[in-house]
Amino acid sequence: MLEYVQKCFRHYVDFSGRARRKEYWFFVLFEILVIFVLTNLLGVFIALDSMGGVILTSVLLVIFALAVLLPGLAVIVRRLHDIDKSGGWFFINFIPFVGFIWLLVLMCKAGTVGENRYGADPKAPEHNETESLKNGAE
Repeated sequence: MLEYVQKCFRHYVDFSGRARRKEYWFFVLFEILVIFVLTNLLGVFIALDSMGGVILTSVLLVIFALAVLLPGLAVIVRRLHDIDKSGGWFFINFIPFVGFIWLLVLMCKAGTVGENRYGADPKAPEHNETESLKNGAE
């Protein structure tokens, strides 16, 4: 899981290429877990009537939200590229009621097998060998 989250942060402004479902969903899981922990901590500080703790946790929540904004958008665009859709499909999310569901379905779809107009298949064995060689050289 951690390798996929690190990959998202390493490619935080890389809106080109493709991202596997696993990369996208592990990043979403990471975001959910961190937000869950921080909001529970915020609830504890509210219950304890600790204004300093509430402010600190609120600031941490805002910093985290800003820190994952670009990597989150980039992995969504790369995930859309994997199913051979343009990154502009992200804006379907803003259609009331059905947009979120439509984007969720798109995020769950299997990627295009083989190369598409956005790059090589991230599941292909030769792509994974090339990726591991790149990571080993860093």
